[in-house]
Amino acid sequence: MATADDARQRAEQLMAAVTPQQKQAMVDAIRADGATAWLDDMLRTPEPVVGAVPDRLRGFRVRLDLIGATPPVWRRLELPGDLTLDRVHVVIQAAMGWLNGHLHRFRTGSDPRSPHFVTAFDVEEGDDGVLESTVRLDQLLTGTGDRLWYEYDFGDGWDHMLAVEAVLDEPPTAIRCTAGRMACPPEDCGGMWGYAELAAWVRGGCDPSSVPPPFDNVEHARGWLPLDWHPDRFDPTDATAAVAAALAAPVPVAEELAALRAHLERHGNRALTQLLALSAAHPVAEVDEADAAALLEPYLELLDLIGDGVRLTSAGYLPPTLVEHLADRTGLTRWWIGTANREDLTWPLAQLRTSARALGLLRVRHGRLTPTTLARRHRDRPLALWQHLVSRLPVGRTEFDRHAGWSALTVVASGLPAEHWHTEIRTLLLALGWRVDARPSLAPAVTSPTLDVLELLAGTTRHGRLTGPRPAVAATARTVLGP
Repeated sequence: MATADDARQRAEQLMAAVTPQQKQAMVDAIRADGATAWLDDMLRTPEPVVGAVPDRLRGFRVRLDLIGATPPVWRRLELPGDLTLDRVHVVIQAAMGWLNGHLHRFRTGSDPRSPHFVTAFDVEEGDDGVLESTVRLDQLLTGTGDRLWYEYDFGDGWDHMLAVEAVLDEPPTAIRCTAGRMACPPEDCGGMWGYAELAAWVRGGCDPSSVPPPFDNVEHARGWLPLDWHPDRFDPTDATAAVAAALAAPVPVAEELAALRAHLERHGNRALTQLLALSAAHPVAEVDEADAAALLEPYLELLDLIGDGVRLTSAGYLPPTLVEHLADRTGLTRWWIGTANREDLTWPLAQLRTSARALGLLRVRHGRLTPTTLARRHRDRPLALWQHLVSRLPVGRTEFDRHAGWSALTVVASGLPAEHWHTEIRTLLLALGWRVDARPSLAPAVTSPTLDVLELLAGTTRHGRLTGPRPAVAATARTVLGP
């Protein structure tokens, strides 16, 4: 006669063979009959085994591999044993090159159903378990060959294995990446299959006729890729610097920006934190009268042409003659295609006037555009005018304008080349929850009055499309962010 153990064994075998949908139906049916105790016990993932804190602190040399990557993507790291798992997560993100925009999980086995540790986000969602921030690395790893598994982005499924290559007698004085190979895949590229397609396309020279899905064209694909990304490029020195920046104490910033940083970190995203660390690594440069005059050139030209005030057209635009003079004096005519004599058809000049009003330099009264009292007082003192501009940033009162404004200031302050500003700001807005209604996975276009100011300071009227680093504009943004 079959025993209860036999029945349980057959049930376990059956449960292992059915689909998740069938499994749920069976669970519901069994629970309806009240036979739930052994079933709940069977389905529950056991908690991980955590050892005692060792008497002596040592270090580990570990190899971190992205499972399934061909050619192998890996990093060799030197880690102290007292590093808690939440900090190991930060190290992995920085050393690999991930952007920390998705959830993660540490496991003690290779099977996805292995015992795992919960994150702070899991706890907020009501999950129970051993919190990763309470467990040290040396409570899980003790000798050569010991392993720990780390999964990042449950959609794309980036699984990593961390294996101990050597136990160090003394912990390293600083965490280092001493070796490695290959750049990690770009975020949200569709898992290992999407990464392979994208890597092959980049290795082939980014042929516009063979852009891999889901990208629409070569500009879309390049805009998606990280700055200077190539699948075969990796520098352990850069990885070590990225780890140091990621683990550094948070940079003191304005309360509003600090709230955005905290919001992203609660959801496992350190992109804003890392950009702020990059900004803090560069001392704030001194801006003198000459620097301020060069930065504010388009605003100064506009104020000079307006003088004590000009009458707007019946439609509310600048007079065509003034538009022509402004286009010539700001350098717009060097690259603008067409006749630059109508403000409504010459967007850089319309942007300049809108920006000057937002900064409190111009006002409209009874159909006349006039300089404000502050602009009159400081029109011949560029440094004082620049200091006023700094005090007004970020510009805008709506929630989106504030989020986009702080994102723009942080990206520009980090020193990234101007051609990457829009992409990085859009990435932050996506992380902050902003979406295009019709396409929930797509961040909105970057329409920010703060970015308009920064681009005008960078010379968009004189050069059109901005490229390369803009040190004086970065210094302006860093001044806004504070020491």
